[in-house]
Amino acid sequence: MEFNADLHLHGLYSGGVSKKMLPSVIAEQARLKGLHIVSSSDCLHKEWRKLLRKELIEESNGVFKHRGFETYFIIGTEVEDNARVHHLIFFPDLSRAAEFREKFKTKADFDCFGCGRPRINASPKEIAEAAIDLNALIGPAHAFTPYFSMYAHFNSFEEAYGELKKDISFMELGLSADSYFADLIAENHNYVFITASDAHSPWPLRIGREFTRFELKEPSFKELKKVMEKKRDKVVLNVGLDPREGKYHCTACNKCFAKYSLREAKALNWKCMECGGTIKKGVRDRILELADFDEEVHPEFRPKYLHLVPLAEIISLAINVEPNTLKVQNIWNSFVEQFGSEINALIDASYEELKEVHEETAELINAFRNGFVLYIPGGGGNYGKPIICKTKEEFETKKIELGKKLECNSQSTKQKNLSEF
Repeated sequence: MEFNADLHLHGLYSGGVSKKMLPSVIAEQARLKGLHIVSSSDCLHKEWRKLLRKELIEESNGVFKHRGFETYFIIGTEVEDNARVHHLIFFPDLSRAAEFREKFKTKADFDCFGCGRPRINASPKEIAEAAIDLNALIGPAHAFTPYFSMYAHFNSFEEAYGELKKDISFMELGLSADSYFADLIAENHNYVFITASDAHSPWPLRIGREFTRFELKEPSFKELKKVMEKKRDKVVLNVGLDPREGKYHCTACNKCFAKYSLREAKALNWKCMECGGTIKKGVRDRILELADFDEEVHPEFRPKYLHLVPLAEIISLAINVEPNTLKVQNIWNSFVEQFGSEINALIDASYEELKEVHEETAELINAFRNGFVLYIPGGGGNYGKPIICKTKEEFETKKIELGKKLECNSQSTKQKNLSEF
């Protein structure tokens, strides 16, 4: 059977997360999105564990399930190590999560408000060793982002995990990368890729904006582990944003978001000449620094990567209002009621069926399916902007009009050229 899974999101006890991110709300929104499995989020936090037991039913196979929405929760969390690297960990059950917590009780505050994603005073290797000893799965979270990722602070799995690199089975790509970019680095061909939302709020724009489609016998840790270790079944599909929509794709200033080539950023000593802010190296440039290949290449087991724009974002473009508004929500609800979930509407419903719900949105979904989409790429912490054109002619005209704005390059006419630095 095939299951859509979002294996990275956070509850209200993590920093910068909506107070509405409760297990029951996550379960409801996941099913409306079209997800069958989600991570239990911050399973090392005492108060969050209480909510899991209160709002969900614990299954015998190590997962939790919501009573009404049939959403399954794999026991998972995200942690930060002493090198500022974030890791995703999935446990066979809550008791193993409790053992992990006990092992590091003197090296982390697991229960403060905002500690749902705890910082553990231990190395990547120490954390991986503890997880592996408990039969858990561990891998780097959003593996390329410039602040808290493995490739931001290390050049390889071996540098981060030492000889335990052979026991790491997966990596999360993050919003600013996809399979094309990640597989330019040869060592990544050893690992399963997962795509996940890292959602901090229950808005349809966030939960499930990236997800992984797995082939499993049932929704359980045991089945997930077999897929991650490539022992049986498989990842059927990685689904996510076009990397250009990610907020760290390009090298850019983290204050005014002016974009720079890597050469320019180095020449400026990483100081923005527009506002004096810090230039942060983008995911694209970091991957190209480490790349072993200069063309697309994938291992045999790698599935297709499907780029999608969230339905709420498409609706907002169709009616020209911000995504997180009641008007967008009402139209989104109409699509979900008609087709059962957002994923069904975006992927499976025909253009004629979509038109019956909302014609302007249907036109943009159809245009996106036909590839008539351009991106002003993101960088420096600012999301990229998709521009969906209704016809090929409009697409070609817009492409000329926008010019260099579509590139990860300097965009300001006020900037000096390199010879003037």
